[in-house]
Amino acid sequence: MTSKKRHKPRIRILIGQVTALGPGKVDLLDAIEKTGSISAAARTMGMSYRRAWVLVDTMNKSFVRELVLTATGGKGGGGAQVSDLGRDVLRRYREMEKKAARSVAAQALDFATLLRNPQQD
Repeated sequence: MTSKKRHKPRIRILIGQVTALGPGKVDLLDAIEKTGSISAAARTMGMSYRRAWVLVDTMNKSFVRELVLTATGGKGGGGAQVSDLGRDVLRRYREMEKKAARSVAAQALDFATLLRNPQQD
């Protein structure tokens, strides 16, 4: 793991006690975008389908419109796709991550000198 990844800030957008969006949900949105399926996205992340569905439901309820659109399975098969709003949210979130990382880069490296080397544990 590179030190750049090890010391990057993690952003969470909270609504009360509920995380509307955070690193795991963003990774799930990315996986749904790539696979076109909540179940396939969950498998690629080593997550249960139920957990993925709960995360998608939370995101969809937290925003003004759904971030993930679903189609019921059947003869033509089901599937899921990230909505236009979902792609916009992903883009904005990634931009916030980049800005946050740039703004704390020096402090994060300095702070890292106070941490144990994970390979020594």
